This record gives sequence, structure tokens and C-alpha cells, in this order.
Amino acid sequence: MLYVYGPMLPVRILEEIVFWKTQEKEHTEVIKAIVPKLEDPYVKLLDEWAVVFGATEQTAQQLLNAALSASPPPQAELTAETEKLLHISCNQSQEFVRQLFAIMESSAAVKAVPLATTVILHIIRESEYFLAVLQTLSSPGKLSQVMRDYTEDYVVNIDTDDTMRNDGFSTFTDTVPDIRDKNDAVPIGGHTLPPLPYTYNALEPYIDEKTMRIHHDKHHQSYVDGLNKAEVKLADSRKNGDFDLVKHWERELAFNGAGHYLHTIFWNVMSPQGGGRPTGALLEAIEQSFGSYDSFKKQFTEAANKVEGGGWAILVWSPRSHRLEILTAEKHQNLSQWDVVPLLALDVWEHAYYLKHQNNRADYINDWWKVVNWPYVSERYAAASKLAWKPY
Repeated sequence: MLYVYGPMLPVRILEEIVFWKTQEKEHTEVIKAIVPKLEDPYVKLLDEWAVVFGATEQTAQQLLNAALSASPPPQAELTAETEKLLHISCNQSQEFVRQLFAIMESSAAVKAVPLATTVILHIIRESEYFLAVLQTLSSPGKLSQVMRDYTEDYVVNIDTDDTMRNDGFSTFTDTVPDIRDKNDAVPIGGHTLPPLPYTYNALEPYIDEKTMRIHHDKHHQSYVDGLNKAEVKLADSRKNGDFDLVKHWERELAFNGAGHYLHTIFWNVMSPQGGGRPTGALLEAIEQSFGSYDSFKKQFTEAANKVEGGGWAILVWSPRSHRLEILTAEKHQNLSQWDVVPLLALDVWEHAYYLKHQNNRADYINDWWKVVNWPYVSERYAAASKLAWKPY
């Protein structure tokens, strides 16, 4: 529940508004690209929506920047402005959804493109997901009341309540060298957009050129930019010892890092020569893990269909269970990053420390450092460091 963010709740809401209005603005371009002969009145309508969404995103970003600055606005003022913008944003999305349904019903150009209805329905579902996430706080006065309730009633340190807080067409372009060049490490804030391993139109007719350009050049680039910014901000925090906004920048690191790493994998699991079935050891592993290839394909398809909001279906190798698994991820991060090997883990759920330290997590962490098994961590690093994909 968003309530658990406490005084940072307006910041979290502004982040959501920035994200969704950017998405909705991009959706207007996607519709026009999918329906190139869309009637002029509808093109004009989508262009107007793009301006509206852009202005709302910009306003939310300005408020967010102010909230994260060295001299943020007073909490009451920030809450009031956020509440007003949230109400406007939800009304926009509701009307956008209504008009998209009308376009599907009335546009001959949309009806002439079989894929168009599917795409527009997906776009509608994404706006509805935004509404479902934030509409409960969009009624006038609701956010202010939540913040007052928090101030008056919230007495437990939120950081100790984790039950609430867990809120050229090569086959591969990544390589696994035997010896990793230590100078290959990506510098802080130095991630770059990897090039596509094929031309933009190489996957047609299955994935069109314009979609590939937007997806790769715009969406993926935004994750790279966001990841770099988060890394720089966290480096600044380490330098000056100011970690007041560490929760925000760790969230940005997770969201954008996951987006960058997953998309880097995504481009490479597609090929103009793709299709058919796997063979050899992979097929054997699939059959061993899922019973048959057909069972695997059905589960993966259904899992992908059932992901709520923006997310992924992912086939993964589990080093511990020594078999394959199918996972899904909503907004693709869950405050972590995919394609990593954990080296050192600390359980900070209350069950790990409350008998000795009660709700004093800081003392627990301080004690924990005294029992870390560094030789074991070193062994894990020695093994993990041999796995090195091409850096981007």
C-alpha cells in the first residue's frame, strides 16, 4: 500500500505520474504508427493528448525536483499540489480511455488494421492499471487526510516493518570470456545503449521497424539515462555522506537498472533466423523442468498474458534447484535487478532479529557485520566473476 511511504508518499505519487504520463504520451505515437491511415480528426485528437500528457509530466517532474531539492517546499504545500495534480492526472486517463474506446468503435482505419484493436486495448489496460494504482488517493482531500493520519497515528519506525514495506545476425552478441578484463567495468553513470544485433526492420513482419526504433531508441535509452543518473546521485551520497534520499535513488537504480539489463537480454533473444523449437541440452532441460516443450510453451504464454501492468515473463535458470523456472515481474524490478548473482545477503525481516534486538535494526546490522563469513563471500565472487557478459 502506498501509505507505507509516509512523508515520502507525495514523492512516490509524483514518480508514478511522471512515469505514466510519459507512457501515455508515447502511446499516442504508437497508435498513429500502427494505424498509418488514421483519420485526420483522430490524429489531431492524439496529438492534442500528447501535448496534455507532456505538460502534466513536466509539471509532475518540476514538483518532484522541488521535493528532492536541498530546499523542498513545505510538506503541506507539496501534499496539496500533488493531490491536485493526481486528481487531474486520473481524470485525464479516464477521458483518454473513453476516447480510445470511441476511436475503436468509430474509426474505419482502425478496423481495417487487425492488430490495431489489440494494441489499443493493451494501451487502455495500461492506463486502467495506472488508475487502479492511484485512483483511491485521487478524490479531493484524500491524500491530505492520509498524510494527516500518518502524522497523527504512525508511531512505528517504517524501516522495521518489512511485512508492510515489501511493497549482422550472430546467434549471440554477449560473450563469456575466460578472463575478464578488469578495465571493462562500466564506470559509475557510464552505461550506454547497446546496438541492436540486427537492423530495425529485420524482424518484420513479426515486429515492425517503427516499433523497434521506438522501443530501442526511446524506451531503452530512458532506462540507461535513469540508471546513470541514479548511480551518479548515489555516488554523490557516498561522497558527501548525505543519504536522506537513498530510498528514492535506490528505487530509481532498481527500476532503471532492471529495465536496462532485461532489454539488453531481450534484443539478443530475438533473431531474423529465429522460430521453431530449441534443440540439444536446452530442449532436454525444458523437458526435464516442465514435462514437455508444449507444456513449457503453454505456461510461458499464459504467464505472459497474466502479467498486470507493465512487466515481463522470464525463463530463468535456478542455480540452487538446478532447473529452469518461469517467472513474471511487474514493472520488472521489485527493488532488485535481474541478471545478477548475489554474493552477500542480509535478512532484515523482523523474524531475523526481534528476539535479541526487538525493533532496533541498526544494532542488529552492526552486530551482523561481526559475523560475516568473508572467505565464503570470496569464494562466491571467484565463481561469479567468471561470468561476464559484454558490458554496456
